[in-house]
Amino acid sequence: MKGNVKKSIVTRVRLAFLGVCLFSCAVVWKIGQVQFKEGARWRALEQERRVTYQPVPATRGNIFASDGRSIMATSLPFYRVAWDPSVVTDKIFTTQAADSLAEMLSRFFGDRTKREYLMTLNKARNKKSRYLRLNSRQINFQEKKELAQWPIFRAGKNKGGVIFEKVDKRFRPFGGLAQRTIGFVNEEKNGAGLEFTFNRHLAGKDGEALFERLPGGNKPIYDGTEVKPQPGYDIKTTIDINLQDVAENALYKALVDNDAQYGCVILMEVKTGEIKAVANLGRVADGVYREDYNYAIADQGRTEPGSTFKLASLMAVLEANPDLQLTDTVNTGRTGSMKIGGAVKTDTHANGRISLKQVFEKSSNIGVAVLVDKQFGRNPTEYTDYLKKFGLDKPLGFQMAGEARPYIKDPRDRTWSRTSLTTMCIGYELKLAPLQTLAFYNAVANDGVKVQPIIVKEIKQADNVLERFEAQVLNPKICSDETLAKVRSMMEGVVSEGTARGIRSNDYGIAGKTGTAWKFKNGAYTKMYSTSFCGYFPAENPKYSCIVVVDSPKRGGWSGAEVSAPVFKEVADKAMARDAASLRPLLARAPVSRSRVPFVRAGMQDELTMVFAQLGVGHDGATGTDDWVRTTAGASAEKLALRPMPVRPGRVPNVQGLTLRDALFLLENRGLRVRSLGTGRVKAQSVAAGSAVRRGTTVVLQLEAIGRLQAAPVPVAAPEAAPTEQAGHAAAPAAASITGKPKPADRKSASPPHKQTASVKAAPKPKA
Repeated sequence: MKGNVKKSIVTRVRLAFLGVCLFSCAVVWKIGQVQFKEGARWRALEQERRVTYQPVPATRGNIFASDGRSIMATSLPFYRVAWDPSVVTDKIFTTQAADSLAEMLSRFFGDRTKREYLMTLNKARNKKSRYLRLNSRQINFQEKKELAQWPIFRAGKNKGGVIFEKVDKRFRPFGGLAQRTIGFVNEEKNGAGLEFTFNRHLAGKDGEALFERLPGGNKPIYDGTEVKPQPGYDIKTTIDINLQDVAENALYKALVDNDAQYGCVILMEVKTGEIKAVANLGRVADGVYREDYNYAIADQGRTEPGSTFKLASLMAVLEANPDLQLTDTVNTGRTGSMKIGGAVKTDTHANGRISLKQVFEKSSNIGVAVLVDKQFGRNPTEYTDYLKKFGLDKPLGFQMAGEARPYIKDPRDRTWSRTSLTTMCIGYELKLAPLQTLAFYNAVANDGVKVQPIIVKEIKQADNVLERFEAQVLNPKICSDETLAKVRSMMEGVVSEGTARGIRSNDYGIAGKTGTAWKFKNGAYTKMYSTSFCGYFPAENPKYSCIVVVDSPKRGGWSGAEVSAPVFKEVADKAMARDAASLRPLLARAPVSRSRVPFVRAGMQDELTMVFAQLGVGHDGATGTDDWVRTTAGASAEKLALRPMPVRPGRVPNVQGLTLRDALFLLENRGLRVRSLGTGRVKAQSVAAGSAVRRGTTVVLQLEAIGRLQAAPVPVAAPEAAPTEQAGHAAAPAAASITGKPKPADRKSASPPHKQTASVKAAPKPKA
């Protein structure tokens, strides 16, 4: 029995051993078959899969400002450094050369030691690697030229094995200026702004080349079969870089001062429709604002315009009843409250019987509602037909993607109610983007011709213009000449006599309208406001139209007159100052100095004598070239006398008459802190001259402007008590504070767009 078991086990072992031997022989046979008989086929297949054609990205086109020279966005070449040690001969890869290359790599990149780089180079060469990325950092073109002269690398691509892989990076020379307008395109080909809208032109056409797949990356193979990429076309915009900077700075200051949520400014040429500046700033943190969204044209910026819409309402009234004159009177009541069209309309104070022109100037809700209800109360469709005639119900077809669709309620809408007519006429229950409101106001400035705003003028390839754009006429005449003359007079009256008289200028006329609209949230109007000012300048011969929107201010001002109108004024002042044609009448009015002697009080003698020499002005009483001097009248009207100005060590100098720059130099070099008030030269100083210096003491300098005898950029009118407009209504002028800044009116006195009676339900909010 035991013998049979043993015999069985031995037999099984032998069979298993035989099976293993047969399997091993089969494996060896198959290896030989693959290696020798089928080797060529498999090697060819592996080579085919390892070497493939891949796209080579084209260089993206540039985005230029309106001058055709200032680049707003461009693609700069950067490079990643790789190495192919398999092509480097022993003659080139010497111990000394490798040692020097390792040291230079360590110093340049700073991420590894010389020894670590040397080990990496030797290891790759010993393994006969064909691709080694030396560092993931991207270098610029100048750095590439430097690396190309290093040991081993200087032998070039075919002998030194150096590979510079080009990577284009989008660069904005002006930083965040017009960032949202320029826009972006992501890897999924989604984006915003000009980059996205004109991506088809900017992107160019990708090329194609052979790449070999190797550990660590893909190595390009230049065998003559590659297809070169075609660079993208350039686009030339209408943006003026200087005016863009002015608009963004003015808007930023208003947002910070008023702790607002967001804002936008659009500046447009009246005749051409060219947008010269468009600023969009939103709050991303407390006190921090960036171009995070295009509020000027997109859905999030589409809001109820408030009182700026009263221009369209009164234009419709005047078109329907041409016999109405600006001197005709309207009874707005003695209480500041009146039931009109089923709803109670309110003004912030009682106006009584006022003229039609004053209704607009004072932004009287009651006055506008009375006029519209009387004219269109029996046929509201006639009113909305006029709005459609003005083109307010249609998008502008703007060049940039993402324009919001305007919402103008119609009597046939489900949401139309008895109160809708008198609510719409003061700017509620409808929605417009700021650019759409501006296009309407621009038509008034453009003698009734409504043009399509444009932001791109040309598509170019080098100096060859491939396509040129001009503003299309959307409506050749939005209203009659008689109506146009009346509404322009009313708009000028808003600035000269009405709610925006705080921004009037003695040097050029401004026409426009303030707006302050309640914000609708969670089914009800809240005491948060969207403030705006829209208009054009100079009123007598309009060149620019502009709209400013500042949303949800929380401190300081809160009405359109207080918050948005000053931004408009700052942009207008600086736009006029840059316009040589507009400056001519200002220069003509400037007093002419009959003396060739410049108005100089004090300074460094070497600087003053250099200026006098250039102007041909004589002087006497010279001292050492490094001395500080004061000037007095000389022996003749053509001469100045220079007198030494003592500056003693350890004593506070007398800086009266100096420029702020010179005063800072003298005071801060003595360890004193300086705070200045005003502009010009130093008129007075808080710490007496000659007193002992105490480091850290603050010296307050009162400055005085002295340029009145010379022509200057458009001067800003002296501050005065600016009238406020509350929630889109006219308000009483605010009392001036000690500093001349208008005091904001009491928010508690503001009222919502209308007060519903008990028998009338509020109309539901339209869907965006």
